[in-house]
Amino acid sequence: MVAYKIQTAKDSNELSRLTSQLIIDEIRTSLTTKDRFKLALSGGSTPCTTYSLLGEEPLSWDRVDVVLGDERWVSSSDELSNALMLKRTLLSSGPGKEACFYPVPTTELDSPIESANYFSKLIGQICTGNPPCFDLILLGLGEDGHTASLFPWSSSLNVKDTFATVGEGKGQARITLTGEVLSAASKVIFLVSGKSKQMALKRLLDPNESYERTPAKLVMPNSEVLIISDEDAAELI
Repeated sequence: MVAYKIQTAKDSNELSRLTSQLIIDEIRTSLTTKDRFKLALSGGSTPCTTYSLLGEEPLSWDRVDVVLGDERWVSSSDELSNALMLKRTLLSSGPGKEACFYPVPTTELDSPIESANYFSKLIGQICTGNPPCFDLILLGLGEDGHTASLFPWSSSLNVKDTFATVGEGKGQARITLTGEVLSAASKVIFLVSGKSKQMALKRLLDPNESYERTPAKLVMPNSEVLIISDEDAAELI
């Protein structure tokens, strides 16, 4: 059974500061004993401020490998692109721009399946282990209980023969890391914000909840899962 630890922030600003500091501490500590730090980040709007703060920190960013946990199958210049969001925040102009970012290939390839296959091979090259092990994965939680682009009742939930697969959510094809890769991380953090996430967070913490309805339940690392939530999202727990 997964062990969860919950840290609650007063508002979105405190949430961003707390999350960025936790990631900074993880990177700084790990790089005292390891050559490189492997970091997988969530897309969406919630972590934008976190990434901007993170990118201002003077770390050894040239020793940090960054990927996205999922990406919409759109051009990298599309406003819906998670890679574009990262380039505007973490990778913008501060020290964070020196990080080694490996975007998910999208429309430069012929199909979402090709993109997923390419990304799966890339992850296998960046990280060691089978499934590949990230030092830290930051995840979001959707109102419907999805995480990365693993959506309720979708076929992507049961994919185990590859490291990345195609997810379908809100009418958009997406490329996503699989549940096994998310679970292999040394540390997992969920970042949860807003009243609309209350029920999803409650279901995530329910030991009787199914992963089919709440795919975030698929994330089952050996280590304790940290949930950083604002007060609005945590109201029901």
